Amino acid sequence: MEIKVKRIQKDARLPQYSHRGDAGLDLFSSIDCVLEDGQILAVPTGIQVAIPQGFVGLIWDKSGLSLQGVHRLAGVIDSGYRGEVKVVMANLRNKPFVIEKGMKVAQMLIQPVEEIKVVESDTLKETSRGERGFGSTGKY
Repeated sequence: MEIKVKRIQKDARLPQYSHRGDAGLDLFSSIDCVLEDGQILAVPTGIQVAIPQGFVGLIWDKSGLSLQGVHRLAGVIDSGYRGEVKVVMANLRNKPFVIEKGMKVAQMLIQPVEEIKVVESDTLKETSRGERGFGSTGKY
């Protein structure tokens, strides 16, 4: 599979795999900025992508940033979207986090998706779980 990427900032870094066999393409910040404690910010990457129809780009955390208390929020890049890819980041720490231009801020997985037909129904098939959720399976 091939994905076309357009730089909208001349020095933006293209997505890339760090290692052969990695699931996610690293995404890089195109700016220097400070993510203040508790702040949420859409960090630009300086690129646009053309994801083929039938696929989606899912943006996930980098584990090293997560361990530091910095997480990405949101993260669906639809095949029809042609705007700049931005990574919505949240600083859950109680101190600022410095993001440098060219720094890895997230990873994007390209996944197949199926278009689903939604059908309204008055009843749903019963299951053993039923409506139980939110911890209903127990702690251990």
